[in-house]
Amino acid sequence: MRTIDWVDGAVELVDQTRLPGECVMLRLRGVDELIEAIQRLAVRGAPALGVAGALGVVLAGDDRDAIARLRAARPTAVNLAWGVDQAAAHLGEGPQAVLRVALRIRDDDIAACLAMGERGADLLEGDGLRIMTVCNTGGLAAVERGTALGVAQTLHERGRLAEVLALETRPLLQGARLTTWELARMGAPHRLIADSAGPYLLSRGGVDAVLIGADRIAVNGDTANKIGSYALALGAQRAGVPFIVVAPESTIDPATPSGEHIEIEDRAPGEVTTFAGIRVAPEGTQVANPAFDVTPHELITAIVTERRVIRPSAK
Repeated sequence: MRTIDWVDGAVELVDQTRLPGECVMLRLRGVDELIEAIQRLAVRGAPALGVAGALGVVLAGDDRDAIARLRAARPTAVNLAWGVDQAAAHLGEGPQAVLRVALRIRDDDIAACLAMGERGADLLEGDGLRIMTVCNTGGLAAVERGTALGVAQTLHERGRLAEVLALETRPLLQGARLTTWELARMGAPHRLIADSAGPYLLSRGGVDAVLIGADRIAVNGDTANKIGSYALALGAQRAGVPFIVVAPESTIDPATPSGEHIEIEDRAPGEVTTFAGIRVAPEGTQVANPAFDVTPHELITAIVTERRVIRPSAK
């Protein structure tokens, strides 16, 4: 199953807000529909957003205003803007040229995820590996297989995976709703844990590596990822556990020198004060809802891309 694709003149994607209860495919023919799907997280994950951005330019045609709105739909994830820019650069060559670029980005993402899975699995030593991860970095975050969870899938296929410990990932539970759904589909052993349990379990020696994805990687290796990643990095450093970022080269932003230059998306208060339409905090409660945090490069053991392994902490 592909998370996002181009089918008969429209963008088709899995509505991730409906999982795990039901798997629903959306068929989008307009840019505004796609922007709405991106902002409400029907499609999410840096690689998938890159593909969505490119395919959105195909939908937009020569509407530059629509393209600009699409590019700005989610500010932290650099892949969205990157995908838009890659496709928009070919607008002068006609719609078929733009479509060819968008489909190439889709196909390149599939190949990159396979390569990252292989490279990441090769980097980790031993058998019976216990992996901890946050948010969702599997096929739902890309076109197929995914980034960090793609490494776990490769380990599972090689018979080297003992277990994945998936953080629930508050406030929208992408780990609980999506990652466990994907792990069950691939038949990989796993357990779901509360976000706050992650650092403690690292301290108890029950984890061999932490694998996360990335929404933007600065030139110096500072990495923005789903909120909660920084706490895992601190716990991993204290426990002496490798902390590994898995992301395509397109997530490395040459225009961002360090993490302090990364804009962090602050999302709606309702994501924290309610869940599934049920209020869990008193009316009028003030909220801070950063969707991402930044892990300094000193805490990162390695960054695995489709082309190389970078060791930013060695700089």
